[in-house]
Formats: sequence, structure tokens, C-alpha cells
Amino acid sequence: MGLSRLAPTRYPRWYMQRVYLDHAATTPVDERVIDAMLDVYRNHWGNPSSIYLEGQDAFRVLDAARQQCASLLGASEREIVFTSGGTESDNAAIRGAAFAQRDRGRGNHLVTTKVEHHAVLHAVEQLEREGFTASYLSVDSEGFVNLDELEAAIGPETTVVSVMTANNEVGAIQPIQDVVRIAKEKNPKVVVHTDAVQAAGVLDITPSVTGVDMLSIAAHKLYGPKGVGLLYIRRRTPWTPMIVGGSQERERRAGTENLAGIVGLAKAMELAWAEREERNEHARKLRDRLMFELPERVPDTVVTGPADPAQRLPNNMSCAFRNVEGESILLALDMGEIAASSGSACTTGSVEPSHVLTAMGIEPDLAHAALRLTVGKDNTGEQIDYVLETLPSIVSKLRSLAG
Repeated sequence: MGLSRLAPTRYPRWYMQRVYLDHAATTPVDERVIDAMLDVYRNHWGNPSSIYLEGQDAFRVLDAARQQCASLLGASEREIVFTSGGTESDNAAIRGAAFAQRDRGRGNHLVTTKVEHHAVLHAVEQLEREGFTASYLSVDSEGFVNLDELEAAIGPETTVVSVMTANNEVGAIQPIQDVVRIAKEKNPKVVVHTDAVQAAGVLDITPSVTGVDMLSIAAHKLYGPKGVGLLYIRRRTPWTPMIVGGSQERERRAGTENLAGIVGLAKAMELAWAEREERNEHARKLRDRLMFELPERVPDTVVTGPADPAQRLPNNMSCAFRNVEGESILLALDMGEIAASSGSACTTGSVEPSHVLTAMGIEPDLAHAALRLTVGKDNTGEQIDYVLETLPSIVSKLRSLAG
């Protein structure tokens, strides 16, 4: 079908022959981002902490990137901490606020949901082993958090609430403004964090709009480099740094800054913010074809997540097929030059069903047959045609082999 002519011309040959539908796991780095990073590697390679000319030059570049990220978030540059990515940002936010709040005598109770990314869930579980207590909120069959349960869970000892902006597996967009309102009404001293890794560049995550005290972003989810992210910390939010050993990031995150990566993050955010409506509309059209045509072509397909496309990320289609193994589907798709996922990339290799689908009440056998298709800005209608032609035959064949 000539897929090679559909992909960006500067991607490797093997990529140009494939249909990549796992943008929730990671995205190819935009060429404009690469160009910005190469300029740093070539011309601004100094250590921003050094006082001589090369260091001062690097510091100016770092400061400009910080100002750009802050401006896009409607924040002060003092509220931005650069990290190694979403996982570190989530850990730093939750642990840093939990310990700071406890040190102030405000309590040791945390609230999160059962469908968070493991970067949040495991951080909270670790805090429980260190003497904190936690409540894990349930979700409904579409993946939305139970707000009544949230209100009931928050008490005078609650210090941190962490609810993701949008789910990485089923795309459910959580009512973050309501989460913040309820949390602050029940306990004004509660710190509210959101994992905005999947939502950045797609939704309006501006803290002044959502009301959150902290949010996490990862560059590689919005066509930026891996290994870099940021943590927004609202001014005066109680917080203790987790990585010490240097004065970088105003002593909030020690270690020489990944300057090229940070510039790449700033450029990726700039492009994503500027092109958001265009990208979303493009993704929505492709996603809707998958979401509505695939169940018509494959019997016993169960769409997981929000039934209303407007309530899920515009690039997310998630489903499960009865009477077939999800891993077999992924392997067959890969052989057919289609890259997809069964859920979070961080759980690849796990034999357990998705904790997100389980929390939504989906039975284990069906959860094991989960498929996540997440489109991106470079996908085309012709590629979706190919997927819709290929996937039904794969499922049919696998079902016949299973007897």
C-alpha cells in the first residue's frame, strides 16, 4: 500500500514502512525539536552552574527555556523544576509534599485513585511502607473517578491528593477542577497534584484553570526527547526535595541540568501548544474511525473507557476482544508492520491484567485481550484503512486457532 511515502522523510527506513499507533507510550521526536537540541550540543555545551563564559552562556539558554515553559503554563519560572521525566516528577511531587506536610504536623494521609500510572501508585505504596496511610479511590466502568468517594476520603489528616488529568490506557479525562474544589473545601491545606503526562499538549492543563498545586509533564509524550520532564510546584506549596547534592534548580533538584533535553522539552511544548487544535482535530478524525468502525468489523469487540469520545483523549482508542489473547494480537500486528499496545508501556511483560481495566470492573479474561491504539500527528487516513483491513483478519484467525 506504499506506506513508506506516508511517514516523515527523515525517519529511518524501517519506521517509514510501519504504522505506529502507540503514541501514548512515546512519540517520535519532532525534527524541529531535534534542531533546537543540536544547537545546544554544538554551541551551548557549558555547565550552567559554572561562572565563566561557557557556563554563563549555558545558564542563559537554561533560563530562556525555563521562562518559555513557565509562560506556556501561565506560571512563574520559580515554579518550574526540571526533572528526568514523568516518573521522577510524580515521585518528587507526592513524596516531597507528603514529607513536607507531615513535618508541619498536618497529617500523613494520602488520597489517589486505583487507575493512576504506577509512577504514582508505587510512590504512594512506598510511602505507606514508611508510615503514611492512603486511600485509593474507585472508578466507574468508563474509568472516571468517584467524586463522592473522594469527598468522603478527605479528612483533617489528609495532606496530598493525586489524580491524573487523563488516563494513559483508556483515555478517560478526569474532572480535575471538581477534584480540586472538593479537596480544598474539605481541607484547605491539602496539596493537589495531577499527573498531566498524557494530557500535556492535548488539554488545557494551565494551573490557574485546573487549580492544582503541582503537575507533572514528560517531554517524550509530546514529540520531545526522552529523559526530561518538569514538575510545576505552585508558590508556597509545602514541598521537600528528594534529590540532594547540589544547588541546581534553586536547590530543589540536584544534578547538572540536561540542557539539551530541557531545550527540547521547551520547544516540544511550544509546538504542542501552538498546534494543539490542529493536532487534536486530526487525531480525533482518525481515532473516531477506529473507535466506531472496528467494532463493526470485528464481532465481540468491547470498547473500553468513555463511550463519549469527547470525554476521552482525542487520540485514544482502547478495546478488548472476546475469545482471543491480547499478546497474540500484538505480535501479529507487529508482523503486519503495525505497532500497538495492550496498555501502559511501563507494564510490558507483565502477566497480570491491566490494573486500570480491573479497577473498571472488566473481567480478567477480557482484560487480557486489551488493545490500545493511540494515533499521532503523522498518522494518515490511509494507514487507518490498513489497520481496519488488517486487524479483523488477525482476530478472526486467532479465534479459529483457539477453537
